[in-house]
Amino acid sequence: MAEPHISKKQLENKSIFISGGSRRIGKEVALACARAGASIVIHHGHSDDEAEKTAQQIKNLGQEATIIKADFSQPDAAMEIISDRLTGIDNLYGLINNASLFEPIKFSQTKRQQWQTHMDINLTMPFLLSQFFAKNLAGRKGRIINMLDWRALRPGKDHFPYTITKSALASMTKALALALSPTICVNGLALGAILPPADGGEGKKIIQPVPIGRWAHMREVTDTILFLLAGPEYITGEIIHLDGGRNLV
Repeated sequence: MAEPHISKKQLENKSIFISGGSRRIGKEVALACARAGASIVIHHGHSDDEAEKTAQQIKNLGQEATIIKADFSQPDAAMEIISDRLTGIDNLYGLINNASLFEPIKFSQTKRQQWQTHMDINLTMPFLLSQFFAKNLAGRKGRIINMLDWRALRPGKDHFPYTITKSALASMTKALALALSPTICVNGLALGAILPPADGGEGKKIIQPVPIGRWAHMREVTDTILFLLAGPEYITGEIIHLDGGRNLV
């Protein structure tokens, strides 16, 4: 497959923080950014072995990799760890809010603690990280990408607390674009069927309503991320749907 139209120099000497960066989509994004010349800060909550393996792969690409372990369900404690580790990084350029809790809970079944945990991981932590990131940049240019879901713009009754938090994160993306302009561009990437369910759920059922009729290629995700990190500065407050048209039906 052809290389993306992003030269290595465009992310060289830049550090990218990726929450949930040790596995699945986060890992692929981390490796793509490393190939584009960036140093990577990998956050994870409970994936020690996978974080180490991802860090080694990044180092094999000739880039620096830093691992930060923090439990996002405890925002205050997590931010204490993260701020302590990130304060010394003077070339921080990108923040990718990728870590997410995704549980198939219906409205009637949602307990308060489940609601709060989704809020903490999916909304509060992106808010706190964005706030810290902007303060750390101190007027320098940077990029924030919030990983969303096609459900965020068309919320329904399934995955209730997850969907509501992603909808709120979509709104925050636009508000942050205004609050942090003109130095920091803030955009969202609303994903559809990217990877088969980790729990082995029915893949055919997920793909059936997708107009394009297939799962996304991971390269389509990473190319879009690289575009938002290294592309035009004149794009901010946008939410790109990478869902094969799923949000249209």
